Amino acid sequence: MTVAPKMPGDERRNLIRQWLMESSHPIKGSDLAGKTNVSRQVIVGDISLLKAMNEPIIATSQGYMYLKAEEKQAPHTHLIVSNHSPEDTMDELFTIVDHGVTVKNVIVEHPIYGDLTASLLLSTRKEVEEFLQKLETTNAALLSTLTEGIHLHTLEARSKDQIENACRELQQKGYLLS
Repeated sequence: MTVAPKMPGDERRNLIRQWLMESSHPIKGSDLAGKTNVSRQVIVGDISLLKAMNEPIIATSQGYMYLKAEEKQAPHTHLIVSNHSPEDTMDELFTIVDHGVTVKNVIVEHPIYGDLTASLLLSTRKEVEEFLQKLETTNAALLSTLTEGIHLHTLEARSKDQIENACRELQQKGYLLS
């Protein structure tokens, strides 16, 4: 079996940028590593270098995405403050995506580091299930465990009504802080 030679860094980063720009879905770091014959850690470094060059790449729970111009600003966004137990996470996220709303991120306020933000980009029940499965299999903790359940989400939707309906239901379930 012949092993392909490692690709030079600049060439690899250009290819990664191109693949991300052309993809309509997130691409896992391990997939990029396999395509370029380097370790996933090298890909993490490449992504960091691309971000430092102002490439609009974000890391989500599903992989890396290149933000196209139309994705940089959603038609309607709203920041909510939630408070619930980890056991209610699935219900909170399902409630949001069931209204056609995307959960763009989660934000917590850390006493030392300040605001910690993680990209989520969850739009469907399937994406929520995959996110929660990944949490379970990696033994990772929700960021909200750092703040006794208090966290923020940036919500995005095509219409303001979708966000308002999701927020109304979240309020009825007792998940929103007023």
